[in-house]
Amino acid sequence: MFQVRIQAEAFDTAEESRRLRAGRVDIGALVVFEGICRDHAPGTDEHPVRSLELEHYPEMTQASIERMVDAARQRWPLQGAIVVHRVGLLQPGDPIVLVVVASSHRHDAFEACAFLMDYLKTQAPLWKKESTDAAAQWVDARESDDAALARWGLSSDNSGASGTSKG
Repeated sequence: MFQVRIQAEAFDTAEESRRLRAGRVDIGALVVFEGICRDHAPGTDEHPVRSLELEHYPEMTQASIERMVDAARQRWPLQGAIVVHRVGLLQPGDPIVLVVVASSHRHDAFEACAFLMDYLKTQAPLWKKESTDAAAQWVDARESDDAALARWGLSSDNSGASGTSKG
């Protein structure tokens, strides 16, 4: 099973993992990453984050993330992957993104999961606005995210998307 979903509703990490594994005995490794909205912006505790709002263009975002999953499938022998990304208004502690990758071997599953998160952070057409007591501002992509993507031999196009769950 390979699936991408963009949704406002919260997801159940354990249930998504169970769905991917259901009836499968050929899966040797399942790697799960859950990104969570934190209460502060990276590198600062000056103004606590009160909310995070994620905006997107539905068809563009869906197609872009599906291409990311296809790219991972070309690099590693995967038996399944689920990517769920939330949009809308989120509060600190809310889950933002879920990546579940299944493979016969742990190394492939770990690498594909890291690849998908690095790709999502820089290439997914999602825009984030952090709100604090002081102000609300759009979040820019970070150089560290671009560097993480570069380890896969890819570069960020920085075409206006700020990446995703800066987690």
